[in-house]
Amino acid sequence: MGNRHKDHTSGMWMNASQILPAVRYRFIHDMVREQEKKEQEGAGPLSLWKQDAPAAKELISYIEAVTKEGGEDFIPPRNRIAVFDLDGTLFCETDPVYFEYRLLLHRVRDDETYRDQASEFEKSVAQKIETTIETGTAPEGLDLENGQAISSAFAGFRVDEFADYVRRYREQPALGFSGMRIGDAFFRPMIQVIDYLKQNGFFIYICSGTDRMVVRSIVEDEVDVAPSQVIGTDEVLVTRAQGEADGAECAFEENDQLVLGGKLLIKNLQMNKVSGIAHEIGLQPVLCFGNSPGDYSMANYVTAGNRYRTGVYMVLCDDLERERGNLQKAEKMAALCRQYGWTAISMKNDWRMIYGDGVSKKEYA
Repeated sequence: MGNRHKDHTSGMWMNASQILPAVRYRFIHDMVREQEKKEQEGAGPLSLWKQDAPAAKELISYIEAVTKEGGEDFIPPRNRIAVFDLDGTLFCETDPVYFEYRLLLHRVRDDETYRDQASEFEKSVAQKIETTIETGTAPEGLDLENGQAISSAFAGFRVDEFADYVRRYREQPALGFSGMRIGDAFFRPMIQVIDYLKQNGFFIYICSGTDRMVVRSIVEDEVDVAPSQVIGTDEVLVTRAQGEADGAECAFEENDQLVLGGKLLIKNLQMNKVSGIAHEIGLQPVLCFGNSPGDYSMANYVTAGNRYRTGVYMVLCDDLERERGNLQKAEKMAALCRQYGWTAISMKNDWRMIYGDGVSKKEYA
């Protein structure tokens, strides 16, 4: 086998040339995060934002008002709930497409333990993703099809095996950026917002269209949220012995295993985000952070008839220098913000950094 090493948790082979960059990126990543913490000590609550950023000023003013006991806008701690979208809001969705799309591409096209077993449906979805990368335009229904293909392509994986697979994949170098792994692609100013909210007694939830278990593995060690605070697309989970039987008709026996059942249960988009929040949180959030029309329902649910002061913040993908922005999409979202009274966050004008020092955009190989 030479210098090839089997990763038993993910089923992927890695060459020594792949392992060493992953270790190097992790070292740089940890060093940069430690430096960020030192820089933030004694600085303002949103030090990674430009001093004159309107969105930062507005958010700070909001937090001060709703946490002031006796104030007219005071929100009791139990009701301080903020919901965040993931892709394009906290995490890069343009390198060159969603993480979950790239994960399926890897499984179907590059994973030598599976690619010969991939179904025709999975291959067709992978081809649509490749076409999306080439053209910059996704065909209608690709979100749902990708969710279905993720479910089937990883059928039979134990839950922990699937998490390990995602963790291993996120160690790969980012395709369009230097000095960063795929899993490092968090917008540092937005992570700082989460930290700031938590310091002021807010409960944070991530509500994403991406598979819930994928999101949990992406945010692990990066975002200070518990796995129970992640809402996402779900797939059927079964026991090894369950087969096609309904879960209400069988039991989880001693020494059994929980595995992915191969079928999509719900795609967490639009109104499904709202029902997910209502089912899993049980309280109406007061803050919403998103970036696209896909977050429209979640934003409106936060503001609709809320007894407390609310805020909706939308990230605009308007930075073409440090990020792979899209000015047309950014302007459409800016127009929606003007229409609905939401607050626009400009990547270009509001953030001092996006991914941190030492990270730069590069041309794709």
